[in-house]
Amino acid sequence: MSPKKTIQKGPEANERWDLRLYVAGQTARALAAFANLQKICEEHLPGQYHIEVIDLLKHPQLAKGDQILAVPTLVRKLPEPVRKIIGNLSDTEKVLVGLDLRPRS
Repeated sequence: MSPKKTIQKGPEANERWDLRLYVAGQTARALAAFANLQKICEEHLPGQYHIEVIDLLKHPQLAKGDQILAVPTLVRKLPEPVRKIIGNLSDTEKVLVGLDLRPRS
């Protein structure tokens, strides 16, 4: 009998990822968070993602729906369940685990 192999599950090829990035203006942190997120998505979810950037200075009422308490905050709407990551998303490993693209070690 051969030992069982563990296969890490990645995103399904046809799975759509809807991401919302909440920011407060075009600050250095907001721009860094967007650039970091875009890089991660291109590397791990090419052609499978949509990023919506919501500026809470222009639309503060939108913070209530996703219960945003700090910015920048990334919210994964799809695939479910909803997940949130706070910060400039510079720690790629933390973002991958937070988005459930990589298992916790």
